Amino acid sequence: MRLNWRRGALSARSGRALQPELLECAGPESADRNLRDIARINRWLGGHRALLRILRDLVSSDEHFSLLDVGAGSGDMGRCVTRHFRNASVVSLDHREFHLRGAPSPRIVADALALPFSKRTFDFVLCSSVLHHFADCEVVKMIAGLRPFARRALILLDLERHPMAYCFLPMTRRVFGWSSLTLHDGPISVAAAFRLDELVSLAGAAGASAVIGRKHWPWFRISVVVPAHAPEYSLQEIAGVEGDSTSLTIGVVSVSPTKLLE
Repeated sequence: MRLNWRRGALSARSGRALQPELLECAGPESADRNLRDIARINRWLGGHRALLRILRDLVSSDEHFSLLDVGAGSGDMGRCVTRHFRNASVVSLDHREFHLRGAPSPRIVADALALPFSKRTFDFVLCSSVLHHFADCEVVKMIAGLRPFARRALILLDLERHPMAYCFLPMTRRVFGWSSLTLHDGPISVAAAFRLDELVSLAGAAGASAVIGRKHWPWFRISVVVPAHAPEYSLQEIAGVEGDSTSLTIGVVSVSPTKLLE
């Protein structure tokens, strides 16, 4: 069901179903295997492709830029960035220290809502497959809290709630050899995930005047790019695309896409 944003308030009607995931309390050995599975899923099943598609709209291949990877886990998304953008500088952040053991340096252990940085420290802040762990009100708080640390944009990348995505891991367990923790947490993550209009609405409730939302098919990923509070960037400049109506949904809250953000 649609989750609508009206005058800063969210409706309570949502199809999301939140349940505890085992990774949050798993020991190092189980967590390591699950994080390796997540990295395989991102590498083979669209997570890296979606992120690269977003970034290629935002920066050139040789551009210098910094990115904070919030909820980095094993750091596979950050490694994907530095592998394809040679002048990118990535900081890996997670709230559990042993999740970061294989992540690119520098590695920071911190709460996403209590970041140890000054505002506008990074060009981009990436929040990948993190938001679906939280209730809508907490998602709004997190988006509003992370956005000020970006000079250019906050990038939200997450799972799309869909029956096919929900069934995929159990159906392919023998082919890919997913761990028991992955088989438990995967469907739970999909059930807690978003439809694109829901995530756009949550960004609006967090104070975003306009955002770029996109579905990444056939990977069952969605992304929302939230421009930073910087008057020199218009929505079109942040997007770096024109007229891609088949894959690009522009969610506008109170201003037109061509108006400079305040």
